[in-house]
Amino acid sequence: MEPRAQDDHAGHDPGSHVAPGDADTLDPDDHAGHDHGEEEAEGLRLTPEQRARFGIVVATAGPGSLQEEVRLPGEVVFNQDRVVHMVPRVAGIAREVYKSVGDLVEAGEVAAVIESRELADAKAGYLAARARFALAERHFEREKALREKQVSSERDYLEAEQSLAEARIEVRSAGQKLHALGLAAREVEALEDEPDAAITRYEIRSPIAGVVTEKHIALGESLAADADIFTVADMSSVWVNLAVYTKNLEAVRPRQMVSLRAEHSGAEATGEIAMVTPFVDAATRSATARVVLDNANGRWVPGTFVSGVLGTLPERLPVVAPREAVQTIDGRDVVFVEREGRFVMTPVTLGRADRAQIEVSAGLAAGTRYVSRGAFQLKAAVVTSTLDPHAGHGH
Repeated sequence: MEPRAQDDHAGHDPGSHVAPGDADTLDPDDHAGHDHGEEEAEGLRLTPEQRARFGIVVATAGPGSLQEEVRLPGEVVFNQDRVVHMVPRVAGIAREVYKSVGDLVEAGEVAAVIESRELADAKAGYLAARARFALAERHFEREKALREKQVSSERDYLEAEQSLAEARIEVRSAGQKLHALGLAAREVEALEDEPDAAITRYEIRSPIAGVVTEKHIALGESLAADADIFTVADMSSVWVNLAVYTKNLEAVRPRQMVSLRAEHSGAEATGEIAMVTPFVDAATRSATARVVLDNANGRWVPGTFVSGVLGTLPERLPVVAPREAVQTIDGRDVVFVEREGRFVMTPVTLGRADRAQIEVSAGLAAGTRYVSRGAFQLKAAVVTSTLDPHAGHGH
């Protein structure tokens, strides 16, 4: 009769998930009194009920693919293609300021109003050009009529025609100057009906919808034409800049898909790498991989940190097993091989791995039946049985 493991095992591991009495029903095939090598050769015998209770799954060793991962730290930043720096375009004095940092602004909405002598001069120049054009047009029509009646000379007619052309050019030039200062065509056309008090008024409008991220204007402040008074960012889209260190340069390419996770909120998304800088920054010793990410829900906050994970091309290997199939006993990596209804602890040599699987480079031949799930329970049973004070094992 084969001796069985006893209940009062010294050093029983409470984390082994072996229920009380389970180890007593295991049949280590007369392991008491044998050395450790004999136990490994003879293995453990489990009843069908024990297999089910331990969740033992037996699989056939064979080839598989590993999906190696590259992890990249990164940061969410504003999409610089959707950031606008608003400048007055004309020098002046700030008379009204409607927006501050954090405020939403619509496209075309007035953010501030300045009083500008330069704008007044440009408007006056345009109105004067319009008046000269009207006068030149009337003069030309008069000379044209006289020429048709043979009353006026051809020279007078040609001079009137030239004056009209010059006046037309002058009006166009003055109008283009106002357009360059930010006035719309309808505003330019309506200048003749504008009250005198408004001739110096210049409304600064946001060209895009977004959020004011910077403000550098105060009431009464004298502003230069190129003063950066507001920065507006459209946050419906953001950039995620991932740091690619030199060891990973060969593995990261444009158009690769990358999984992103925000560290502060746990938000997750998948995006495509749009660009990888063709150089390494001297300070950080890394290149930058950029992902353009939709942010319509506002979950990706510029300035926060993220982590990115991308997979390299999978590689086919001769023998691949689930990571849980490999256990460590006495400092050795082992798997449990099924032989004639028993589970024999077999040392193995490991290779590369991904999150779920690991390469077995030696010790587990293709076609061998082994425990792919439930190996931890077998490990617990082996450790428990070998610690039996009556078993006579030196450990």
